[in-house]
Amino acid sequence: MSTENKPKLLLVEDDINLGFVVKDNLEDRNFDVTHVDDGEKALKIFKEKQFDLCLLDVMLPKKDGFTLAADIRAIDQEVPIIFLTAKNMKEDKLHGFRLGADDYITKPFSMEELVLRIEVFLKRSGKDRTTTIGEQIFKINSYQFDYPNLELIGPGDTKRLTQREADVLRMLCLEQEKVVKKEDILRKIWGSNDYFAGRSLDVFISKLRKYLNEDDSVEISNYHGVGFKLVIKK
Repeated sequence: MSTENKPKLLLVEDDINLGFVVKDNLEDRNFDVTHVDDGEKALKIFKEKQFDLCLLDVMLPKKDGFTLAADIRAIDQEVPIIFLTAKNMKEDKLHGFRLGADDYITKPFSMEELVLRIEVFLKRSGKDRTTTIGEQIFKINSYQFDYPNLELIGPGDTKRLTQREADVLRMLCLEQEKVVKKEDILRKIWGSNDYFAGRSLDVFISKLRKYLNEDDSVEISNYHGVGFKLVIKK
């Protein structure tokens, strides 16, 4: 996907390591991310470029996140603003909402949660360009997988999927007949490639296999130590 067609995010985070991890994960999910580490620089860049959504840390050098949000709102009343904060005080949240923030996400957070929050606001604003219709509705032999509505419509019934189940199945569908590396699934959906995330993925694969077991021609094959492949038997 070209940079022009990707949603443009302004990420303002002074923790360089966290900023790098968040930027890298969001770019893997087809977002165009500009990362800056202080509030003054962020405001300057916001005035120069157009963004679809802003992710602001609260505790920033030179200009704190609350002040930055107020300055952004004075320029643009519509752009969604999500605070990334270690604070979970009710007063801080209320103050942020009064300044025009749309949402809060408290550190530490999962990349899946952050992406879901971002996508909600981009869809509301009509700026969600991360997928096309062809990447949202999938035909899996006798099944129809409706990704936006989290539904797997089968020969006998319709199963309601969790967001993570749908995210995993979508990755397999996009790479049908190709092995999807386990580490790629974990990095993109769990935001972590550790032992516990790996075990969690195995559980989700087992659930998806059960959901698809009404059609013997559909199979999720396991390539030990490598990953998984969605196979439609001829």
